[in-house]
Amino acid sequence: MILGTHCTRRCAFCNVEKGFPQRVDPEEPYRLLEAVKVLGLKYVVITSVTRDDLPDGGAKHFAECIRVLKENIPDIKVEVLIPDFRGNRNSLETVLAQKPIVLNHNVETVPRLYPTVRIGADYRRSLEILKWSKEIDRGIYTKSAIIVGFGEKKEEIIKTIEDLREVDCDFLVIGQYYQPSLKYHPVVKYYTEEEFKELEEVAYGLGFKFVVSKANARSSYKAFESLLST
Repeated sequence: MILGTHCTRRCAFCNVEKGFPQRVDPEEPYRLLEAVKVLGLKYVVITSVTRDDLPDGGAKHFAECIRVLKENIPDIKVEVLIPDFRGNRNSLETVLAQKPIVLNHNVETVPRLYPTVRIGADYRRSLEILKWSKEIDRGIYTKSAIIVGFGEKKEEIIKTIEDLREVDCDFLVIGQYYQPSLKYHPVVKYYTEEEFKELEEVAYGLGFKFVVSKANARSSYKAFESLLST
């Protein structure tokens, strides 16, 4: 995770620290490079807190991290899990110009629950990020994730899956919400293994290239395997 530890949004499910963010560290891409070298990684997922305080939402920093990795490690593959950049298409173009292998942006929940679960976000704006990515560079795979258990209905989940396919999203992860502490949104429903399997079948039926649908799955789970499926 880049761009500090404090998020400028207050999503009701996320345990990341909220509040005034740290300054952007220009040396962070090089520390990331050293960590990747030490670990011997060939596939890296880069994500961040949301930085609404920055004019570009942190896009230039994402791009610099990708550039440094790709210029110094032959054959490295980089997936980015980005915030919505407040719907700034130029910011998205800045990131995609560095050719990540996958552009991941999570819708997280169904549109009805955005005002209480994804405070400060916008469902259509998130779909636009994925749609724009394909318009800008069709050679870059797109990916998203849905967390279930907030009180959504089955038909709402299916409609969200359909919306993602309508913007040509390639990969999908569906996982169970677990409440980090009592101050966060309560768990309304725990889904069964059979229910996750049903959602997986729905997603594959709509044309997703790779789907992970199970309780403990998160958006970076089996990230490399999703690429191998293409």
